[in-house]
Amino acid sequence: MIYPANHPQLLSGSKKYTMVAKRHRGKFNPDNPNPYELSRSRVENFLKCKACFWLEQKHKVKPPEIPSFTINTTTDILLKRDSDSVRGKSSLPIWIDAGLEHMIPFDHEDLEKWTNSLHYGLNDSYFNTIHKETNIKFGGGIDDVFLNTKTDQIHIVDYKSQAQGTRSPNKYEVKPSSLNDPWKIGYKRQMDMYVWVARQKGFNVSNTGYFLYVDAQHKDIEGMLDEKDSSVAWMKFNASIIAYEADPSWIEPTLIEIKDFLMNQSTIPNHTPKGDNFTGCDIGRYANEMIEALKT
Repeated sequence: MIYPANHPQLLSGSKKYTMVAKRHRGKFNPDNPNPYELSRSRVENFLKCKACFWLEQKHKVKPPEIPSFTINTTTDILLKRDSDSVRGKSSLPIWIDAGLEHMIPFDHEDLEKWTNSLHYGLNDSYFNTIHKETNIKFGGGIDDVFLNTKTDQIHIVDYKSQAQGTRSPNKYEVKPSSLNDPWKIGYKRQMDMYVWVARQKGFNVSNTGYFLYVDAQHKDIEGMLDEKDSSVAWMKFNASIIAYEADPSWIEPTLIEIKDFLMNQSTIPNHTPKGDNFTGCDIGRYANEMIEALKT
């Protein structure tokens, strides 16, 4: 049986048990020699606001959060089930209609582990890699991977759900899904990071990633309650695929910057106010506006 290093069975001197190293995650400890686990979302936090990152990674002070939208998680699950139905065998109609019939869901024994964002750092069979220069174990949970049967490369696929339409049916315009909104820069960086991790794990991965979008609709739709079964409701989504050329070149320099920051930043930096390009954080915006208001 395996126990962590501080377990009473080990402290008693018994030889029947194996000691395992305690994982280095959460609050950063510069004296811990084990790889420091840093998720994709934590790197995104660093890019948005170093003060929020400093508080969480060095003092375990988390910024206020809103509950996650579980309907988004549900659409991710259902879209992956679509892919699972043909995994390793054939493509799906949406890919075929987009001229991507050579793209089929990738079949790999560790795929379910790769999609586990909660335990991404558990061992190297999950979606992580250790950056040797910084000793950072970097990773996350991906949505899916597809195989290009023409090139034998794999492509990272990310599922996204949204509802772009306005409340008023008279003003409603069916817009194609895109990555043009300023706040979607985080989606692009997410793809950059996943491509980089997959490449570090030794896979022949393309820089071309794909976002499969489902967009909720209500124009010209009478309602959503099922006429035959009162306990059921339906919603229509438009579905589309968007290709994105990832740029992972910024990731390694950022990991080096993060490690230096964790080791040497002894005081909290200023919060980065949230700007028009969706960098920064609301805490910085609120603090600055509060200070200005108190001056009057």
